Amino acid sequence: MSDPTVYVVDDDEAVRQMLCWLVTSVKLPVVEYKSGDDFFDLWNRAMVGCIILDVRMPGMSGLELQRKLNRQEVSLPIIIITGHADVPMAIEAMKNGAFYFIEKPFNNQELLDIVQKAIEESVRRAEMKSQNGKRFKILASLTERERQVLEILVKGETNKVIARNMSISQKIVETHRAKIMKNCRPNPWRT
Repeated sequence: MSDPTVYVVDDDEAVRQMLCWLVTSVKLPVVEYKSGDDFFDLWNRAMVGCIILDVRMPGMSGLELQRKLNRQEVSLPIIIITGHADVPMAIEAMKNGAFYFIEKPFNNQELLDIVQKAIEESVRRAEMKSQNGKRFKILASLTERERQVLEILVKGETNKVIARNMSISQKIVETHRAKIMKNCRPNPWRT
């Protein structure tokens, strides 16, 4: 997993510089973009961190970028900042999954606290995505019969009950279970 980074997307150079200074003051990596198009052209699925996104920008607005990222299933939490907030805009941003919506001028410490929470959420999402990838890989390595045994195993049934329910010998269940357990070390099902 890459280091969590704060991505600042704002067309106003003075605001970008201030936000970058603020973020680096707490020793977080930061990358700045002057437009939504610039960020969208360079994002990738391995990014971990959060986006501080201005709403009003020439070209692609912040809300348009948010919608495009949602269509790409980007899991970076987005903190929307704006100096021109209205209720419908805030509602749209939150409906589209904004992590937080904050108006300019904002309290620097409040923004840093929000950024820290967004980064923690991003790391949690990345870890969950990684675990889900491991689980999928394990499931893909099992035969159809082994997956059937696993389905019953996770319900807490004993080998004897599984054998009876599947009309197979208990020894075959034990063999399938051994392969499943071998593939599941360390336990990818634990969260």
